[in-house]
This record gives sequence, structure tokens and C-alpha cells, in this order.
Amino acid sequence: MPARQPHRAQPGYVIAFDFGLRHIGVAVGQTVTGTASALLTLPARNGTPNWPQVAELLEAWQPHTLLVGLPLNMDDSESEMSAAARRFAAALARRSGLPTLLIDERLTSYAAERQEDGTGRRRGRRDPASHALAAVLIAESWLREGAG
Repeated sequence: MPARQPHRAQPGYVIAFDFGLRHIGVAVGQTVTGTASALLTLPARNGTPNWPQVAELLEAWQPHTLLVGLPLNMDDSESEMSAAARRFAAALARRSGLPTLLIDERLTSYAAERQEDGTGRRRGRRDPASHALAAVLIAESWLREGAG
């Protein structure tokens, strides 16, 4: 089961995932600079990514910690998506052997859409690229608040 509480960050990289049933955004964060960058948006089938592609990312970046956005309702309650994100995080931890933390991601998807759109208005259907931007926000949130 993935850890909930962040630990002191060591120098190096973290990889953040914005979980979705059809798309999973991925970003890399650097603990030394406290910055994050979008990597890509992985296609997923019912929340399951191409695991060999995930393994390639982990091999390329050699992160010491993985972050998975946990979609909570505004009243702190969980939903079916929360449970699916928890299952994804558990599979990621099991497959990678790395510490995998669940990060409250409330409003990150909405903020990513607004940032990408530039208008501040919500669009109809979510652009897959916004998942990678949401992953950046998840990583930056942890780097700012939880890594120290």
C-alpha cells in the first residue's frame, strides 16, 4: 500500500502521475531546484497504462520517489476515482519498488485546464495534454509543501 505521508526529500528526481481512466499525465520534478516539467501523457485503458512504457520512464529518470494525485471531493470524501487512483498507486509501488505517495490533487486538473487554455474558462472536453500539466502541479505541490 502506498505511503500517505511525505518523507524528507533527498536530492534527485521525483515523477508525478495525474491518474485518469483514459490518460495518465506524467511530470518530473527536481528536489534541488523545486521545479517540475511535463513529460508526456500516457494512454490508459480503464486506468491501466502500458507498464513497459512506465518502466522505461523510471529507468530513464531514476526517480527516488513517485507521486500519484489522489482525487478527493471538496469535503475530503473519496470517490470511485479515488479508489482507482489508489489501485494505480499500489500497482506502481509494487512494480517499481519505489516509495509511492498519494498527493491531494484537488483543483489541479481544473488549474491545468485554465493554465493551458489561457482564458480562465473551463472548456468542454479535457485535452489529454492537460493531464501532464496537472502532474506538474502535483509535483510542484509536493516539492513546495511536502518534500521538506
